[in-house]
Amino acid sequence: MSALPGIPPRLPVAAAPEHPLRALLWVLMLIVVIWQLPYGQAILYPFSLLATCAHELGHGLTALLVGAEFHSFVLHADGTGMATWQGSPGRLATALVAVGGLLAPSIGGSLLLILARSTRQTRLLLWLVAGSLLVVVWWTRNPFGIIFLLACAVFFAIAALWLSDRSAAFILRLTGAVLCLSWFQHLDYMFSASASVGGMDHPSDTAVIARELWLPYWFWGGVIATMSLAVLTFGLWVATRPR
Repeated sequence: MSALPGIPPRLPVAAAPEHPLRALLWVLMLIVVIWQLPYGQAILYPFSLLATCAHELGHGLTALLVGAEFHSFVLHADGTGMATWQGSPGRLATALVAVGGLLAPSIGGSLLLILARSTRQTRLLLWLVAGSLLVVVWWTRNPFGIIFLLACAVFFAIAALWLSDRSAAFILRLTGAVLCLSWFQHLDYMFSASASVGGMDHPSDTAVIARELWLPYWFWGGVIATMSLAVLTFGLWVATRPR
């Protein structure tokens, strides 16, 4: 049917695209709200364990970068972990290894938020996450850590096979957001001199930094918290920029 003279034909109205910043902020707010609920910690328990895994891998990978050896790490059911590395790279390098563990979850989470900005590549990212977890099993030395990482790898592989692009993107954004906000959940650890891992007390990462460099551990806790917030802000800015 032709349009009347002088009257432009009516075109179909396209659905408004999802605002990327609004979507990510909703995910971040959802995580913060869930953490405040009575069973919020249990709901996000698997993602919190992934944050611990990223933390310990941050120690190990940083140790490799400074010329040391990364032997193994363990992941406990209470959400704690311990990375084992060996070498004498110097005081500054030792401090960098401690910093690497503290910043690794924020950096990894920001990368997920940035890479998941397009739903067209979410399935590939899910496969990459699943494959990376299988590689991490090589360094894991306790049964709980091995079983958990294998289960997570299967979960992300199933998500890549069966979920829609939109649902797959939500899983990636949720994982990235929890990693980015894990420093907020463990803020007290950054301002503590020690922590209990596997029933034994160990110096906190900020205490290690203070021991190898200068100034008290609570100063370095403030520095790391500020850096983590900056990484999160940068990740949100890049993830929501127009392509």
